[in-house]
Amino acid sequence: MATPESQSIKIMDEINKSEDNGSASDSRSHKPEGNGSASDSRSQKKVDEDWKQKIEKEKQAPKEEGKFVPPEPDFKFFVTTLALQASIALGHMANPETQKTQKDPAQAKFIIDTLGMLQEKTKGNLTPEETTLLENLLYELRLAYLAPETREKK
Repeated sequence: MATPESQSIKIMDEINKSEDNGSASDSRSHKPEGNGSASDSRSQKKVDEDWKQKIEKEKQAPKEEGKFVPPEPDFKFFVTTLALQASIALGHMANPETQKTQKDPAQAKFIIDTLGMLQEKTKGNLTPEETTLLENLLYELRLAYLAPETREKK
């Protein structure tokens, strides 16, 4: 019985063969997995190098064509994107799609709670800068979320 790992390796091997030959490969011609020999190692390194080259080409292509290039994904960008969505839901800024300011407290609470969950789950795994950013964003958003309710009670 094949394990999921061996199946995915087999698929990757077939993809690589079809790219090398310029045609689809026949799964029946696939040789069984090796025993970790040097040729298996070279094959893996070739796959990694091909992948790196393709990624570099993809990064350069949009810049050359003047197309939108998304920023590099990182934790700070992810957290600030969520905070921006929470600010929109709190009515602090216009929704970019509708150009209207709308309040959606349930959505804001969900996003703030999601950021709180991320803070708990990533405790001890963030850089000091990331920890400070997350703490500050949560403080500001929680304060903004509670502010309208506090004013209504007075």
